Order: sequence, then structure tokens, then C-alpha cells
Amino acid sequence: MPKLMTQRARQLRKNMTDAERRLWYHLRARRFLGLKFRRQQPIGNYIVDFVCFEKKIIIEVDGGQHLEQQADYDAKRTSWLEGQGFRVFRFWNNDVLKDTDAVLCFLEDKLSLPSP
Repeated sequence: MPKLMTQRARQLRKNMTDAERRLWYHLRARRFLGLKFRRQQPIGNYIVDFVCFEKKIIIEVDGGQHLEQQADYDAKRTSWLEGQGFRVFRFWNNDVLKDTDAVLCFLEDKLSLPSP
């Protein structure tokens, strides 16, 4: 299973959505608050879009399929990840593409608060 997850994560890194690519530009190379982020990172049985292990945060960028098809899956996934001590933030592709600065400001505000 771990080898399969690693292969899938590599595939997802190569085929990022436009929104993921845009957000990654701002998160990579410690550009955002000096924090180290990883993209398409396996955690347990899931592959998360972006994770900062230092702050225990996960950022998910969702497309339209998450409205109905994925709602239950996303809820279970988020619950499991939060049970592992992560804070999970979700953004719509459209929000990342049209107002990246607002997404980054939101994250900066949340990261300035102490972890629950």
C-alpha cells in the first residue's frame, strides 16, 4: 500500500490543477511565512493537497465534484485528519484562482492563532 500511495502522490504532483499550481507558487520554498509545505503528501490512507507538519495544518483545494459526490468522504477524511492533530482548511478552486490574496490572508490569520 505505501508504494501505491507514493506513486499516486507523484502522479498528482505532476497533474496539479490550475488552482493547486497557483497556491503552490505561494507556499513553496518557504515563501509563505517561512513555513515548509509539502504538496500531494500521503498521510495515513489519504493524500492531502498541501501540508505543513510544523504547524500541523492541511490545505485542501476542492473543485465542483466535492459539492455532492465527495461530501461524505471529505467529512470522514477531515474528521480522521483532525483526529491526528491537524487543522484542515478547505478552499474552492474558484476562490484560489480569483482571489488568491484573500485565501493567503485567511491562512495567515488562522496561523497566527494558537492551535486548538
